Amino acid sequence: MNAKNQELTGWVFNIQRYSLHDGPGIRTTVFLKGCPLHCLWCSNPESQRLKPHIFFDNDRCIRCDACITTCPADAILVNADGIRRIQAESCNLCGLCVEVCYSGALEQIGREMTISDVLTDIKADQPFYDHSNGGMTLSGGEPMLQSQFSQKLLQGSKAMGIHTAMETCGFVKWDLWESLLPHLDLVLYDLKEMDSERHKHWTGVSNDLVLDNLRRLAKSGVLVIVRRPVIPGYNDSIDSIHQLARFVSDLGAIEEIDLLPYHRFGKGKYESLGQEYVLGNQPSLEHADVNHLREILLSYGFRVKIGG
Repeated sequence: MNAKNQELTGWVFNIQRYSLHDGPGIRTTVFLKGCPLHCLWCSNPESQRLKPHIFFDNDRCIRCDACITTCPADAILVNADGIRRIQAESCNLCGLCVEVCYSGALEQIGREMTISDVLTDIKADQPFYDHSNGGMTLSGGEPMLQSQFSQKLLQGSKAMGIHTAMETCGFVKWDLWESLLPHLDLVLYDLKEMDSERHKHWTGVSNDLVLDNLRRLAKSGVLVIVRRPVIPGYNDSIDSIHQLARFVSDLGAIEEIDLLPYHRFGKGKYESLGQEYVLGNQPSLEHADVNHLREILLSYGFRVKIGG
């Protein structure tokens, strides 16, 4: 709670306006911090923990070393090439380095916002939603790790007549779903891999809970679109797509599966956070690279879109 006015607050790392992804029409996507998964390809590593992160942009750094001399945790190191790097495991997030950075190379990612703060931003674009059949989408991270905050945002948006959607990894207890479903028009459900061991190796958790929640969601009456991030060498095989299609077909209530080709847009963030990007120089996929997977899904009778 915010001690000043006792209004519920949450940790937000971005509010993206005029988004054409993450649901129909023009949308405002609210990115919340915190995620129970650690996908090796994650393009938003700054979303993974609830606390803020410190970004270090070496291209903007003027090598004044004010941050190094100020840091009480000695968490900023200089390598042989003179490149400054934050040791994420040592940083205590005090923010002193950000305050003394003259060039703006250091930035705190993640800020505490009230429900009113966020709803004000959402309502500002309501004419665009009305014109395009758009709305508000909660994303992350995993929005249900801040379940109360997410519930209030969804309730507030619905009260203003705004379409609501939520992107989720599905790895949460069902009782959290029950509190949010009455306020959701659409769920964008990531189903990354059917094999539990492979899912655990690449994301850090098994998919048992993810699959069970999707079974329940299919019976709930809420509109669900399944989304498959397509990662080379992980889940891009023909067999993997057939497994996905058979599972979703058996649920009987889901009509669309979207394919999200792997991209490297998040690679630079790992360096800025002082973290290793495990996938290295794995090339991005283009739409044409996943067309054969799209054809398989179409053969099962699904609507299929490439991209979010």
